[in-house]
Amino acid sequence: MASSLTLPDLRTEGDIKKLVDSAFSKANDDELLAPLCHAVAQIHWPRHLTSLYDYWSSALLGTSRYQEGQPIPLHSALPTKGPHFQRWVFLLERSVEENFAGSNAEQAKHKVATLASRSRGA
Repeated sequence: MASSLTLPDLRTEGDIKKLVDSAFSKANDDELLAPLCHAVAQIHWPRHLTSLYDYWSSALLGTSRYQEGQPIPLHSALPTKGPHFQRWVFLLERSVEENFAGSNAEQAKHKVATLASRSRGA
C-alpha cells in the first residue's frame, strides 16, 4: 500500500467511482461475500452501482444527487449483522484506506461506521 502522504483525498466524482468500484470488486472476489453478491442479492449491478455513486457523491461531495433516502433498504436482501456484514464494512473501510487519505477519506470511514451502527440497530 502507498504511503498516506501520497494518497489523494476523495474530492471528485472519479474518486467516488474508484471507492465504490474497489469495494465491490473486493466483495465480488471475497469467499464469504461473493455467493451473496452473485446469488442471494440478485442485484441489477449497473443500477445499484449508480445509486451508490450518487449516495457517496452526496455524502462526501455535497452534490445532493442521491434521492432514495438511506442506502440500507438497498441492502435488505443482505445480512446486516454477523460475519457477512462485518466483512463488508471491513472491505469498504479497506478500500478507503488503500486509495485515499485526507478529511473526506476520514469522513467516508466515519460514514461507514455510522451506517454499520444504524444497520445493527445500535
